[in-house]
Amino acid sequence: MAWISLILAGLFEMFGVAMINKLHKDRNWQSLVLLILGFGLSFIFLAYAMKTLPMGTAYAIWTGIGASGGAILGMVLGAAIGLKLVS
Repeated sequence: MAWISLILAGLFEMFGVAMINKLHKDRNWQSLVLLILGFGLSFIFLAYAMKTLPMGTAYAIWTGIGASGGAILGMVLGAAIGLKLVS
């Protein structure tokens, strides 16, 4: 169950990152609420996963899912891709 919680935490982090972009474009309260909800749920699921999994392992996987997922999501949604992004 801890691994499922960790994956959910990473997915909610990706959602939070997507909502940062949406809030930057739209500037409405719904985007802000969704941003807070996304990151809040991400931290809750991460905390639950860290009750069983070692902290270093949980944090590394959570960060990896969020960072790679955020980059992939940005590419899918049309963000510019260049060498500065890769390096």
